[in-house]
Amino acid sequence: MIRLEKRPQPSRAWSMATPLVAVLATMLFGGLLFAALGKPPVEAIRTIFWEPLFGEFAFYYRPQLLVKGAPLVLIAIGLSLGFRAGIWNIGAEGQYIMGAICGAGAGLAFYPAVSFLIFPLMVVAGALGGWAWAMIPAVLKTRFGTNEILVSLMLVYVAEQFLASVSLGLLKNPEGFGFPGSRNLQSWDSAHNAELIAGSGMHWGVVAALIAVIFAYVLLNRHMTGYHIRLTGEAPRAAKFAGVNPTRLVLFCLGTSGALAGLAGLFEVSGPSGQITIDFNVGYGFTAIIVAFLGRLHPVGILLAGGLMALTYIGGDIAQSNLQLPAAAIQVFQGMLLFFLLAFDLLTNFRIAIGKPEVA
Repeated sequence: MIRLEKRPQPSRAWSMATPLVAVLATMLFGGLLFAALGKPPVEAIRTIFWEPLFGEFAFYYRPQLLVKGAPLVLIAIGLSLGFRAGIWNIGAEGQYIMGAICGAGAGLAFYPAVSFLIFPLMVVAGALGGWAWAMIPAVLKTRFGTNEILVSLMLVYVAEQFLASVSLGLLKNPEGFGFPGSRNLQSWDSAHNAELIAGSGMHWGVVAALIAVIFAYVLLNRHMTGYHIRLTGEAPRAAKFAGVNPTRLVLFCLGTSGALAGLAGLFEVSGPSGQITIDFNVGYGFTAIIVAFLGRLHPVGILLAGGLMALTYIGGDIAQSNLQLPAAAIQVFQGMLLFFLLAFDLLTNFRIAIGKPEVA
C-alpha cells in the first residue's frame, strides 16, 4: 500500500531540490510530448535550452534573455510578496496591460515634444496605472471580503477589452492608415526605453528588475513589513496576536505587485514592443506566477527562474522556426514546469510510505 505520510518537519532538502527536479521532469515529459508530435525530442530540448546560449547565433539571442527576463522578474517579485503572505494576486496580466496603457498615454499626450521629463513621467504613470488596477481587488477584499483571486483574474479580461478599445480609439495613431495601434514610441527619443549599452539588451526595465530584487530581499530580511509578510504567511494566528494589520498588509502587497506589473508594462511598451496594439500582452503576467514559485518566492531565486523562463521563451521561438513545433506545444511545455513544481513540492511536507499505516 503506497500512501503519503506527513513529515514531522518540512524537508529542507526537498524544498531546495524541487525546482531542479521539476525542470528535469519537464525536460523528460516535454521530450515525450515532442516525440508524440513527430519531432526529435532530444533535438527539441537541445534547441530550447542550448541554442540561445551557445548556438551559432547566440550572440544575437543572449541579449534577448535580459529583454524577456526583465518583465518576468519585475512582475514575479511583486507577486511573491503577496503569495508569501497568503494574498493571491492572479491578475498581474491586467495590471501589466493597464500600466502600459497609462504610461504610453501619458507620453503620447505630449507628442511630439522633446523633453527629458517625458520618460520619467511615463514611468510614474505606468506604475500608478498598475497600482490603481490592483487596488480594485484590494479595496473589495478589505471592505467587502471578496476573493482577490477571482476579482483580480476577472479584471484581466476587462483590461484586455480596454486595451482593444484604446488601440482602436483613444490612442490610435492618426497617421497609421487605419491600422489599430498607437504611434511607435521607438521612433520618438523622448519616450523610447532604449538600450543603455548598444547590443546588450540592457534597458531601464532590466535595471528596475534588479533594483526590485534588492528591494524585496532587504524588505523581507531587514524590515518590519517584511517580517509581517513572512509571519502572516507562515503563522496567520500568530500574526494576529503580533498586531499585524491585515488591511494594511493586503493594500501594501496588492498595491506593490500592481505597481511593479505596471512598470513592466510601461518598460515593454516603450522599449521592445514599441506601441500599444490589440495583441500587446503576451502572457507575462501569468508566466510570472510560474517564475515566482519556481524561484521559491525568494528574490534571488526569482532572478534565476526569470532567466530560465526567458530561455524557454527564446528557445521555444527557435524550436518553432527550426523544427516547426506548434506554439501551443511550447506553451504546454512551459505549463508543465509549474505542474511538476507543484507536484514535487508536495514532497516537502509529505513523504511516500509503503505498507499499512501504524495503528497508535
